[in-house]
Amino acid sequence: MKQRVPISQIMTTELILLNLTDDLYKAEKLFKKHKIRHLPVVSGKKIVGILSYTDLLRISYADVVDEDDDTVGSIVYDMFTVPQVMAKTPEVISSEATVKEVAEILSKREFHALPVVDNGDLVGIVTTTDLIKYLLAQY
Repeated sequence: MKQRVPISQIMTTELILLNLTDDLYKAEKLFKKHKIRHLPVVSGKKIVGILSYTDLLRISYADVVDEDDDTVGSIVYDMFTVPQVMAKTPEVISSEATVKEVAEILSKREFHALPVVDNGDLVGIVTTTDLIKYLLAQY
């Protein structure tokens, strides 16, 4: 296995973002449309949080909604805002962090995605899925 591989080689750079002012209906639509599980939340260009699909499931019955249905039927989304549900001030890493360093962080923590930030700018996101795909490519 290669040593010291920077996370920039496996991170996702085409980001799907959620604005701090967006609602949870939009969040669920983005999760389903793009088949993703984590959305960085931004205010302008600054990352202020991260919302996971699991965060939505905790407050609703979103898993009852048909995965192929583009309509959202959860009234509970009107009761909460993105800032109330997201993980605030998420742990971030730089694009120069190694795959090993990211794997160590994600294996010890209770989250599955890390925003990648260079010089204060959000440049990507790396997830446990990205790590698994990288490891599979090694075989």
